[in-house]
Amino acid sequence: MPRYQHILFDLDGTLIDSAPAILASYREAFSRCDVAPARAIDESIVGPPLIETLQLITGSHDKALIERLADGFKASYDSEGYKQTAAYAGVGTMLEALKSAGLQLSIATNKRILPTRLILAHLGWLGYFEHIYALDLFEPRLPDKAAMIARLLADHELPEGRSIYIGDRSEDGESADANQLPFIAATWGYGSIEAAAMAGHWRAAASPAELGALLLAD
Repeated sequence: MPRYQHILFDLDGTLIDSAPAILASYREAFSRCDVAPARAIDESIVGPPLIETLQLITGSHDKALIERLADGFKASYDSEGYKQTAAYAGVGTMLEALKSAGLQLSIATNKRILPTRLILAHLGWLGYFEHIYALDLFEPRLPDKAAMIARLLADHELPEGRSIYIGDRSEDGESADANQLPFIAATWGYGSIEAAAMAGHWRAAASPAELGALLLAD
């Protein structure tokens, strides 16, 4: 029996390549609102929550401007844009193997809950996950990923010693650390953690197949 029975996953850059869809919807929002971005809209901006990302792209904290752009992004992404999302090769096979082994899978993502569920349904993955958590799942909105993981663990009484978090960014590893969870970095995504940024106690997997083998062997 694998050591970790509860596998918590990040979504963007870990299970899915959402960058093309996200970037297209950001560009459309800026175009519709006739706003010039203060920095390039490229893969380096993918990962943080929507409002934080818009503040980064605009170089502004103007509430009215950010809300207008957020509305434009949501109108694009939540209707058709999300359908451009692609699964990383091998992820579906890995999820099936983990589920078939009797492991409980969950999502803990910075992505908003609506497009998260839309994407999982679009890919045919909703049945793999027992719990799907996002920062905006609750009111008031959860402050960060570490708090979200803590809430997921507490809500469902998941034991720390039997749970693990999988993500593609340093923030993911730090959020796992904050909850005393082991962490495996998915290095195939666009948020791939460079070796110099890897904490000594984190592990890494270069492919979904390698990750699945690690989780099933532990």
